[in-house]
Amino acid sequence: MSEQTTKRLPSKIAGLIPVIVLLAIMITNYVLDWGQDPHIPVLIACVVAMVVGKVYGYTYKEMLAGALDAVSQSLEAIIIILCVGCLIGAFEGSGTIPAVVYYGLQLISPKAFLPLACALCALVGIALGSAWTVSATLGIAFMTIGTTMGFSPALIAGMVLSGACCGDKFSPLSDSTNLAAGSAQTGLFDHVGAMVTTTFPSLVIAIVIYAVLGVKGSANYDPTISLELQEAIVEHYPHMSPLLLIPVVLILVVAVLKVPALPAILLLSAIGCIFAVIFQGANFSDCITLTHYGYEAETGNELADKLMNRGGMDSMLWTNNLVIVAVGFGGILQTIGAVDSLLGALIKKVKTPFQLVAVTMITGAFCITTMCDQYLGLIIPASMYKDKFDEMGLGRNMLSRTLEDCGTLWSPLVPWSSCGAYHSGVLGVPTLSYLPFVFMNILNPIYALITTSYGGNIIYADGSRTNLFKKLVKGKGPAGAPEEAHEKAMAALKELRASGAYPDFK
Repeated sequence: MSEQTTKRLPSKIAGLIPVIVLLAIMITNYVLDWGQDPHIPVLIACVVAMVVGKVYGYTYKEMLAGALDAVSQSLEAIIIILCVGCLIGAFEGSGTIPAVVYYGLQLISPKAFLPLACALCALVGIALGSAWTVSATLGIAFMTIGTTMGFSPALIAGMVLSGACCGDKFSPLSDSTNLAAGSAQTGLFDHVGAMVTTTFPSLVIAIVIYAVLGVKGSANYDPTISLELQEAIVEHYPHMSPLLLIPVVLILVVAVLKVPALPAILLLSAIGCIFAVIFQGANFSDCITLTHYGYEAETGNELADKLMNRGGMDSMLWTNNLVIVAVGFGGILQTIGAVDSLLGALIKKVKTPFQLVAVTMITGAFCITTMCDQYLGLIIPASMYKDKFDEMGLGRNMLSRTLEDCGTLWSPLVPWSSCGAYHSGVLGVPTLSYLPFVFMNILNPIYALITTSYGGNIIYADGSRTNLFKKLVKGKGPAGAPEEAHEKAMAALKELRASGAYPDFK
Protein backbone atom coordinates (compact mmCIF):
# COMPACT_ATOMS: atom_id res chain seq x y z
CA MET A 1 0.00 0.00 0.00
CA SER A 2 1.38 3.45 -0.89
CA GLU A 3 2.31 5.98 1.74
CA GLN A 4 -0.43 8.32 0.49
CA THR A 5 -3.23 5.82 1.21
CA THR A 6 -2.09 5.28 4.81
CA LYS A 7 -2.71 8.92 5.76
CA ARG A 8 -5.95 9.66 7.58
CA LEU A 9 -7.47 12.40 9.66
CA PRO A 10 -6.73 12.13 13.38
CA SER A 11 -9.64 11.22 15.58
CA LYS A 12 -11.17 14.06 17.57
CA ILE A 13 -9.42 12.89 20.72
CA ALA A 14 -6.07 12.57 18.95
CA GLY A 15 -6.50 15.99 17.33
CA LEU A 16 -7.12 17.51 20.75
CA ILE A 17 -4.07 15.99 22.44
CA PRO A 18 -1.52 18.64 21.31
CA VAL A 19 -3.97 21.41 22.23
CA ILE A 20 -4.68 19.92 25.66
CA VAL A 21 -0.97 19.54 26.35
CA LEU A 22 -0.32 23.19 25.45
CA LEU A 23 -3.26 24.56 27.42
CA ALA A 24 -2.51 22.34 30.43
CA ILE A 25 1.07 23.60 30.68
CA MET A 26 0.13 27.25 30.09
CA ILE A 27 -2.78 27.26 32.56
CA THR A 28 -0.70 25.47 35.21
CA ASN A 29 2.09 27.98 34.66
CA TYR A 30 -0.36 30.84 35.20
CA VAL A 31 -2.17 29.32 38.21
CA LEU A 32 0.98 28.18 40.03
CA ASP A 33 2.92 31.27 38.95
CA TRP A 34 5.96 29.37 37.70
CA GLY A 35 7.04 32.48 35.80
CA GLN A 36 7.89 30.47 32.70
CA ASP A 37 7.74 31.93 29.21
CA PRO A 38 5.49 30.18 26.66
CA HIS A 39 8.26 29.24 24.19
CA ILE A 40 9.13 25.76 25.53
CA PRO A 41 5.49 24.74 26.21
CA VAL A 42 4.65 25.54 22.57
CA LEU A 43 7.73 23.60 21.45
CA ILE A 44 6.58 20.62 23.53
CA ALA A 45 3.17 20.88 21.87
CA CYS A 46 4.92 20.81 18.46
CA VAL A 47 6.59 17.53 19.39
CA VAL A 48 3.30 16.05 20.61
CA ALA A 49 1.56 17.13 17.38
CA MET A 50 4.27 15.45 15.32
CA VAL A 51 3.86 12.23 17.30
CA VAL A 52 0.12 12.32 16.63
CA GLY A 53 0.78 13.00 12.94
CA LYS A 54 3.23 10.11 12.76
CA VAL A 55 0.65 7.73 14.21
CA TYR A 56 -1.81 8.80 11.50
CA GLY A 57 0.56 8.28 8.60
CA TYR A 58 2.32 11.62 8.14
CA THR A 59 6.08 11.69 7.73
CA TYR A 60 8.47 13.92 9.62
CA LYS A 61 9.45 15.67 6.38
CA GLU A 62 5.82 16.48 5.56
CA MET A 63 5.12 17.90 9.00
CA LEU A 64 8.36 19.88 9.04
CA ALA A 65 7.50 21.24 5.58
CA GLY A 66 4.09 22.31 6.91
CA ALA A 67 5.71 24.11 9.84
CA LEU A 68 8.31 25.83 7.66
CA ASP A 69 5.68 26.86 5.12
CA ALA A 70 3.61 28.49 7.87
CA VAL A 71 6.68 30.34 9.15
CA SER A 72 7.51 31.40 5.59
CA GLN A 73 4.04 32.92 5.20
CA SER A 74 4.62 34.93 8.39
CA LEU A 75 8.16 36.00 7.50
CA GLU A 76 7.18 39.56 6.57
CA ALA A 77 5.45 39.98 9.94
CA ILE A 78 8.56 38.64 11.69
CA ILE A 79 10.76 41.17 9.92
CA ILE A 80 8.28 43.96 10.69
CA ILE A 81 8.44 43.06 14.40
CA LEU A 82 12.23 43.45 14.36
CA CYS A 83 11.99 46.80 12.58
CA VAL A 84 9.35 48.06 15.02
CA GLY A 85 12.04 47.60 17.68
CA CYS A 86 14.27 49.92 15.65
CA LEU A 87 11.42 52.45 15.42
CA ILE A 88 10.85 52.47 19.17
CA GLY A 89 14.56 52.93 19.87
CA ALA A 90 14.80 55.82 17.40
CA PHE A 91 11.69 57.54 18.77
CA GLU A 92 13.02 57.20 22.32
CA GLY A 93 16.46 58.56 21.39
CA SER A 94 14.97 61.52 19.55
CA GLY A 95 12.70 62.33 22.49
CA THR A 96 9.52 61.89 20.43
CA ILE A 97 7.77 59.37 22.69
CA PRO A 98 8.78 61.25 25.87
CA ALA A 99 7.51 64.46 24.20
CA VAL A 100 4.09 62.84 23.67
CA VAL A 101 4.07 62.02 27.38
CA TYR A 102 5.36 65.45 28.42
CA TYR A 103 2.77 67.45 26.46
CA GLY A 104 0.03 64.88 26.97
CA LEU A 105 0.31 65.26 30.74
CA GLN A 106 -0.22 69.00 30.32
CA LEU A 107 -3.21 68.76 28.00
CA ILE A 108 -5.25 65.70 29.05
CA SER A 109 -7.20 65.69 32.30
CA PRO A 110 -7.27 62.42 34.27
CA LYS A 111 -11.05 62.08 34.03
CA ALA A 112 -11.01 62.34 30.23
CA PHE A 113 -7.83 60.33 29.67
CA LEU A 114 -9.18 56.81 29.11
CA PRO A 115 -12.01 57.60 26.62
CA LEU A 116 -9.99 60.25 24.73
CA ALA A 117 -6.91 58.03 24.46
CA CYS A 118 -9.02 55.09 23.26
CA ALA A 119 -10.66 57.20 20.55
CA LEU A 120 -7.27 58.59 19.50
CA CYS A 121 -5.78 55.09 19.26
CA ALA A 122 -8.73 54.08 17.07
CA LEU A 123 -8.29 57.07 14.74
CA VAL A 124 -4.55 56.56 14.41
CA GLY A 125 -5.14 52.83 13.89
CA ILE A 126 -7.46 53.62 10.97
CA ALA A 127 -4.85 55.92 9.48
CA LEU A 128 -2.01 53.43 9.93
CA GLY A 129 -3.80 50.15 9.37
CA SER A 130 -1.65 48.66 12.12
CA ALA A 131 -2.48 48.03 15.75
CA TRP A 132 1.15 47.04 16.21
CA THR A 133 2.47 50.50 15.32
CA VAL A 134 -0.14 52.17 17.54
CA SER A 135 1.02 50.06 20.49
CA ALA A 136 4.67 50.83 19.79
CA THR A 137 4.17 54.62 19.67
CA LEU A 138 1.04 56.03 21.31
CA GLY A 139 0.66 52.88 23.39
CA ILE A 140 3.99 53.31 25.15
CA ALA A 141 3.31 57.00 25.76
CA PHE A 142 -0.20 56.39 27.11
CA MET A 143 1.06 53.64 29.42
CA THR A 144 3.25 56.21 31.16
CA ILE A 145 0.67 59.01 31.13
CA GLY A 146 -2.01 56.74 32.58
CA THR A 147 0.31 55.40 35.27
CA THR A 148 0.98 58.92 36.58
CA MET A 149 -2.78 59.43 36.74
CA GLY A 150 -3.25 56.44 39.03
CA PHE A 151 -4.69 53.94 36.53
CA SER A 152 -3.51 50.34 36.58
CA PRO A 153 -1.17 49.28 33.74
CA ALA A 154 -3.55 46.43 32.83
CA LEU A 155 -6.46 48.86 32.35
CA ILE A 156 -4.35 51.25 30.27
CA ALA A 157 -3.06 48.44 28.06
CA GLY A 158 -6.61 47.18 27.55
CA MET A 159 -7.73 50.67 26.56
CA VAL A 160 -4.87 51.06 24.08
CA LEU A 161 -5.61 47.72 22.43
CA SER A 162 -9.35 48.38 22.28
CA GLY A 163 -8.74 51.50 20.23
CA ALA A 164 -5.82 50.15 18.23
CA CYS A 165 -7.55 46.91 17.23
CA CYS A 166 -10.75 48.74 16.29
CA GLY A 167 -8.80 51.13 14.06
CA ASP A 168 -6.89 48.22 12.54
CA LYS A 169 -10.19 46.49 11.70
CA PHE A 170 -11.68 49.52 9.99
CA SER A 171 -8.59 50.53 8.05
CA PRO A 172 -8.40 49.74 4.30
CA LEU A 173 -4.62 49.73 4.80
CA SER A 174 -4.68 46.89 7.32
CA ASP A 175 -3.32 43.51 6.27
CA SER A 176 -5.93 41.67 8.36
CA THR A 177 -8.76 43.74 6.84
CA ASN A 178 -7.56 42.99 3.33
CA LEU A 179 -6.98 39.33 4.17
CA ALA A 180 -10.48 38.93 5.62
CA ALA A 181 -12.04 40.45 2.50
CA GLY A 182 -9.78 38.40 0.23
CA SER A 183 -10.43 35.14 2.08
CA ALA A 184 -14.19 35.70 1.86
CA GLN A 185 -13.79 36.80 -1.78
CA THR A 186 -15.72 40.03 -1.32
CA GLY A 187 -14.98 43.69 -1.92
CA LEU A 188 -12.72 45.50 0.53
CA PHE A 189 -15.12 48.40 1.12
CA ASP A 190 -18.10 46.03 1.18
CA HIS A 191 -16.29 44.37 4.06
CA VAL A 192 -15.44 47.63 5.85
CA GLY A 193 -19.04 48.81 5.51
CA ALA A 194 -20.36 45.56 6.96
CA MET A 195 -18.19 45.91 10.05
CA VAL A 196 -19.82 49.22 10.95
CA THR A 197 -22.92 47.32 12.09
CA THR A 198 -21.06 45.44 14.85
CA THR A 199 -17.71 47.11 15.45
CA PHE A 200 -18.77 50.75 15.79
CA PRO A 201 -21.44 50.10 18.47
CA SER A 202 -18.95 47.92 20.36
CA LEU A 203 -16.38 50.73 20.31
CA VAL A 204 -18.94 53.25 21.57
CA ILE A 205 -19.90 50.94 24.46
CA ALA A 206 -16.22 50.38 25.28
CA ILE A 207 -15.51 54.14 25.33
CA VAL A 208 -18.48 54.70 27.66
CA ILE A 209 -17.10 52.06 30.03
CA TYR A 210 -13.67 53.70 29.92
CA ALA A 211 -15.27 57.07 30.63
CA VAL A 212 -16.99 55.67 33.74
CA LEU A 213 -13.79 53.99 34.92
CA GLY A 214 -11.88 57.19 34.20
CA VAL A 215 -14.10 59.24 36.49
CA LYS A 216 -13.82 56.68 39.29
CA GLY A 217 -10.12 55.96 38.85
CA SER A 218 -8.98 59.56 38.59
CA ALA A 219 -9.57 59.96 42.31
CA ASN A 220 -6.15 58.32 42.77
CA TYR A 221 -4.41 60.99 40.72
CA ASP A 222 -1.31 62.40 42.35
CA PRO A 223 -0.06 65.48 40.46
CA THR A 224 3.30 65.20 42.20
CA ILE A 225 4.11 62.03 40.22
CA SER A 226 3.20 63.78 36.96
CA LEU A 227 5.29 66.87 37.76
CA GLU A 228 8.31 64.81 38.77
CA LEU A 229 8.07 62.79 35.54
CA GLN A 230 7.87 65.94 33.40
CA GLU A 231 10.83 67.40 35.24
CA ALA A 232 12.87 64.22 34.70
CA ILE A 233 12.10 64.27 30.96
CA VAL A 234 13.07 67.92 30.54
CA GLU A 235 16.30 67.49 32.50
CA HIS A 236 17.35 64.39 30.58
CA TYR A 237 16.84 65.55 26.99
CA PRO A 238 18.97 68.53 25.84
CA HIS A 239 16.10 69.84 23.76
CA MET A 240 12.41 69.31 24.49
CA SER A 241 9.94 71.14 22.26
CA PRO A 242 6.73 70.54 20.28
CA LEU A 243 8.92 70.01 17.18
CA LEU A 244 9.66 66.54 18.52
CA LEU A 245 6.02 65.62 17.82
CA ILE A 246 6.63 65.93 14.06
CA PRO A 247 7.58 62.22 13.67
CA VAL A 248 4.19 61.30 15.14
CA VAL A 249 2.49 63.47 12.51
CA LEU A 250 4.64 61.82 9.84
CA ILE A 251 3.18 58.47 10.87
CA LEU A 252 -0.16 59.75 9.56
CA VAL A 253 1.50 61.15 6.43
CA VAL A 254 3.00 57.81 5.40
CA ALA A 255 -0.37 56.22 6.08
CA VAL A 256 -2.17 58.68 3.78
CA LEU A 257 0.48 58.06 1.12
CA LYS A 258 -0.19 54.31 1.52
CA VAL A 259 3.47 53.47 2.03
CA PRO A 260 3.77 49.71 2.72
CA ALA A 261 4.35 48.77 6.36
CA LEU A 262 7.99 47.72 6.21
CA PRO A 263 9.33 50.70 4.19
CA ALA A 264 7.20 53.03 6.31
CA ILE A 265 8.64 51.71 9.58
CA LEU A 266 12.20 51.91 8.26
CA LEU A 267 11.62 55.46 6.98
CA LEU A 268 10.16 56.58 10.30
CA SER A 269 13.08 54.94 12.14
CA ALA A 270 15.51 56.95 9.99
CA ILE A 271 13.56 60.15 10.67
CA GLY A 272 13.67 59.40 14.39
CA CYS A 273 17.46 59.03 14.16
CA ILE A 274 17.76 62.32 12.28
CA PHE A 275 15.77 64.06 15.02
CA ALA A 276 18.03 62.44 17.63
CA VAL A 277 21.03 63.96 15.86
CA ILE A 278 19.49 67.41 15.38
CA PHE A 279 17.79 67.86 18.75
CA GLN A 280 19.59 65.56 21.18
CA GLY A 281 23.17 65.70 19.86
CA ALA A 282 23.40 62.02 18.89
CA ASN A 283 25.96 60.85 16.32
CA PHE A 284 25.85 58.10 13.69
CA SER A 285 27.20 55.50 16.10
CA ASP A 286 24.53 56.45 18.67
CA CYS A 287 21.82 55.94 16.05
CA ILE A 288 23.06 52.43 15.28
CA THR A 289 23.02 51.65 18.99
CA LEU A 290 19.49 53.08 19.36
CA THR A 291 18.06 50.93 16.61
CA HIS A 292 19.99 47.78 17.56
CA TYR A 293 19.97 47.77 21.37
CA GLY A 294 17.44 50.46 22.20
CA TYR A 295 17.72 53.63 24.27
CA GLU A 296 19.23 53.65 27.75
CA ALA A 297 18.72 56.33 30.36
CA GLU A 298 19.30 56.85 34.07
CA THR A 299 17.32 59.82 35.31
CA GLY A 300 16.83 58.84 38.93
CA ASN A 301 13.07 58.76 38.29
CA GLU A 302 11.85 55.16 38.09
CA LEU A 303 8.85 55.97 35.91
CA ALA A 304 10.93 58.04 33.49
CA ASP A 305 13.52 55.28 33.20
CA LYS A 306 10.77 52.77 32.48
CA LEU A 307 9.44 55.05 29.73
CA MET A 308 12.81 55.69 28.10
CA ASN A 309 14.64 52.38 28.37
CA ARG A 310 12.93 50.70 25.45
CA GLY A 311 13.29 49.63 21.87
CA GLY A 312 15.97 48.18 19.67
CA MET A 313 15.96 45.18 17.38
CA ASP A 314 17.30 43.01 20.20
CA SER A 315 14.23 43.76 22.33
CA MET A 316 12.01 42.00 19.79
CA LEU A 317 13.90 38.70 19.72
CA TRP A 318 11.84 37.24 22.59
CA THR A 319 8.66 37.97 20.66
CA ASN A 320 10.00 36.69 17.36
CA ASN A 321 11.28 33.47 18.90
CA LEU A 322 7.78 32.78 20.19
CA VAL A 323 6.17 33.73 16.87
CA ILE A 324 8.40 31.32 14.92
CA VAL A 325 7.72 28.36 17.24
CA ALA A 326 4.00 29.13 17.58
CA VAL A 327 3.35 29.60 13.87
CA GLY A 328 5.28 26.40 13.19
CA PHE A 329 2.96 24.62 15.63
CA GLY A 330 -0.02 25.90 13.68
CA GLY A 331 1.51 24.65 10.44
CA ILE A 332 1.93 21.16 11.89
CA LEU A 333 -1.69 21.06 13.11
CA GLN A 334 -2.91 22.18 9.71
CA THR A 335 -0.76 19.58 7.92
CA ILE A 336 -2.07 16.64 9.96
CA GLY A 337 -5.70 17.79 9.57
CA ALA A 338 -6.41 18.38 13.26
CA VAL A 339 -8.75 21.32 12.61
CA ASP A 340 -10.80 19.45 10.00
CA SER A 341 -11.10 16.52 12.39
CA LEU A 342 -12.25 18.62 15.32
CA LEU A 343 -14.51 21.18 13.64
CA GLY A 344 -15.37 19.84 10.20
CA ALA A 345 -18.56 18.12 11.37
CA LEU A 346 -19.98 21.28 12.95
CA ILE A 347 -21.08 22.70 9.63
CA LYS A 348 -23.54 19.82 9.07
CA LYS A 349 -25.50 20.90 12.13
CA VAL A 350 -25.87 24.54 11.08
CA LYS A 351 -29.45 25.54 10.24
CA THR A 352 -29.66 29.30 10.99
CA PRO A 353 -27.54 32.41 10.38
CA PHE A 354 -26.90 32.64 14.12
CA GLN A 355 -25.51 29.11 14.23
CA LEU A 356 -23.35 29.78 11.18
CA VAL A 357 -21.92 32.95 12.72
CA ALA A 358 -21.26 31.13 16.00
CA VAL A 359 -19.49 28.21 14.28
CA THR A 360 -17.37 30.59 12.19
CA MET A 361 -16.33 32.51 15.30
CA ILE A 362 -15.56 29.34 17.25
CA THR A 363 -13.41 28.05 14.41
CA GLY A 364 -11.51 31.33 14.13
CA ALA A 365 -10.86 31.51 17.87
CA PHE A 366 -9.84 27.84 17.92
CA CYS A 367 -7.39 28.29 15.05
CA ILE A 368 -5.76 31.30 16.70
CA THR A 369 -5.58 29.61 20.11
CA THR A 370 -4.10 26.39 18.76
CA MET A 371 -2.18 27.63 15.72
CA CYS A 372 -1.07 30.88 17.34
CA ASP A 373 -1.50 32.94 14.18
CA GLN A 374 -4.12 35.58 13.35
CA TYR A 375 -3.93 34.97 9.62
CA LEU A 376 -4.83 31.28 9.95
CA GLY A 377 -7.78 32.34 12.09
CA LEU A 378 -9.09 34.24 9.06
CA ILE A 379 -8.11 31.94 6.21
CA ILE A 380 -9.22 28.54 7.56
CA PRO A 381 -12.80 29.48 8.63
CA ALA A 382 -13.32 31.28 5.31
CA SER A 383 -12.29 28.23 3.31
CA MET A 384 -14.43 25.92 5.48
CA TYR A 385 -17.68 27.94 5.56
CA LYS A 386 -17.93 30.27 2.56
CA ASP A 387 -20.04 27.77 0.60
CA LYS A 388 -22.42 27.50 3.57
CA PHE A 389 -22.91 31.28 3.59
CA ASP A 390 -23.91 30.97 -0.10
CA GLU A 391 -26.26 28.07 0.63
CA MET A 392 -28.01 30.19 3.26
CA GLY A 393 -28.38 33.20 0.97
CA LEU A 394 -26.08 35.42 3.00
CA GLY A 395 -23.66 38.05 1.74
CA ARG A 396 -19.97 37.28 1.51
CA ASN A 397 -19.35 40.50 3.44
CA MET A 398 -21.23 38.97 6.36
CA LEU A 399 -18.67 36.16 6.28
CA SER A 400 -15.77 38.63 6.17
CA ARG A 401 -17.32 40.67 8.99
CA THR A 402 -17.67 37.55 11.14
CA LEU A 403 -14.06 36.56 10.46
CA GLU A 404 -12.85 39.86 11.91
CA ASP A 405 -15.44 40.09 14.69
CA CYS A 406 -13.72 37.19 16.39
CA GLY A 407 -10.56 36.26 14.47
CA THR A 408 -8.80 39.61 14.39
CA LEU A 409 -9.92 40.61 17.87
CA TRP A 410 -9.18 37.29 19.57
CA SER A 411 -5.51 37.14 18.62
CA PRO A 412 -4.23 39.85 21.06
CA LEU A 413 -5.93 37.96 23.91
CA VAL A 414 -3.97 34.72 23.47
CA PRO A 415 -0.62 34.91 25.33
CA TRP A 416 1.21 32.56 22.97
CA SER A 417 -0.13 34.01 19.71
CA SER A 418 2.02 36.35 17.65
CA CYS A 419 -0.24 39.34 18.48
CA GLY A 420 -0.56 38.52 22.17
CA ALA A 421 3.19 38.10 22.57
CA TYR A 422 3.93 41.29 20.66
CA HIS A 423 1.53 43.62 22.48
CA SER A 424 2.46 42.17 25.86
CA GLY A 425 6.15 42.74 25.14
CA VAL A 426 5.72 46.28 23.82
CA LEU A 427 3.29 47.50 26.50
CA GLY A 428 5.04 45.64 29.32
CA VAL A 429 1.84 44.03 30.64
CA PRO A 430 1.13 40.25 30.62
CA THR A 431 -1.61 39.27 28.18
CA LEU A 432 -3.78 37.62 30.82
CA SER A 433 -3.54 40.77 32.96
CA TYR A 434 -4.84 43.17 30.31
CA LEU A 435 -7.34 40.68 28.85
CA PRO A 436 -10.31 41.64 31.12
CA PHE A 437 -9.93 45.30 30.15
CA VAL A 438 -9.84 45.00 26.36
CA PHE A 439 -13.54 45.81 26.27
CA MET A 440 -13.74 46.41 22.51
CA ASN A 441 -12.32 42.98 21.67
CA ILE A 442 -14.55 41.23 24.20
CA LEU A 443 -17.76 43.09 23.38
CA ASN A 444 -17.57 42.95 19.57
CA PRO A 445 -18.12 39.17 19.11
CA ILE A 446 -20.69 39.12 21.93
CA TYR A 447 -22.60 42.00 20.34
CA ALA A 448 -22.48 40.30 16.93
CA LEU A 449 -23.76 37.00 18.35
CA ILE A 450 -26.57 38.58 20.41
CA THR A 451 -27.91 40.71 17.56
CA THR A 452 -27.72 37.84 15.06
CA SER A 453 -29.47 35.48 17.50
CA TYR A 454 -32.75 37.42 17.24
CA GLY A 455 -32.42 38.27 13.55
CA GLY A 456 -30.62 41.62 13.68
CA ASN A 457 -27.55 42.72 11.72
CA ILE A 458 -27.91 39.97 9.11
CA ILE A 459 -26.64 40.80 5.61
CA TYR A 460 -28.21 39.01 2.66
CA ALA A 461 -26.82 38.19 -0.76
CA ASP A 462 -28.85 40.90 -2.51
CA GLY A 463 -27.31 43.60 -0.30
CA SER A 464 -30.34 44.02 1.95
CA ARG A 465 -29.90 43.61 5.68
CA THR A 466 -31.77 43.65 8.94
CA ASN A 467 -30.98 46.49 11.30
CA LEU A 468 -30.56 46.33 15.05
CA PHE A 469 -34.35 46.08 15.45
CA LYS A 470 -34.79 43.26 12.88
CA LYS A 471 -36.26 45.61 10.30
CA LEU A 472 -35.28 44.70 6.74
CA VAL A 473 -33.68 47.62 4.90
CA LYS A 474 -32.31 47.98 1.40
CA GLY A 475 -28.58 48.24 1.04
CA LYS A 476 -26.39 49.78 -1.64
CA GLY A 477 -26.43 46.60 -3.70
CA PRO A 478 -24.91 43.12 -3.44
CA ALA A 479 -21.46 42.78 -1.94
CA GLY A 480 -18.66 41.54 -4.13
CA ALA A 481 -18.53 37.77 -4.63
CA PRO A 482 -17.54 35.26 -7.33
CA GLU A 483 -20.26 35.19 -9.99
CA GLU A 484 -21.17 31.55 -9.52
CA ALA A 485 -21.25 31.91 -5.75
CA HIS A 486 -23.45 35.02 -5.99
CA GLU A 487 -25.95 33.27 -8.26
CA LYS A 488 -26.09 30.34 -5.86
CA ALA A 489 -26.65 32.64 -2.90
CA MET A 490 -29.36 34.65 -4.68
CA ALA A 491 -31.24 31.47 -5.59
CA ALA A 492 -31.04 30.27 -2.01
CA LEU A 493 -32.19 33.65 -0.70
CA LYS A 494 -35.21 33.64 -3.00
CA GLU A 495 -36.20 30.16 -1.86
CA LEU A 496 -35.74 30.93 1.83
CA ARG A 497 -37.78 34.12 1.59
CA ALA A 498 -40.52 32.30 -0.24
CA SER A 499 -40.64 29.74 2.56
CA GLY A 500 -40.90 32.45 5.20
CA ALA A 501 -37.54 31.61 6.80
CA TYR A 502 -36.20 35.11 5.99
CA PRO A 503 -38.03 38.46 6.07
CA ASP A 504 -39.07 39.95 2.74
CA PHE A 505 -40.09 43.38 1.53
CA LYS A 506 -43.88 43.74 1.60
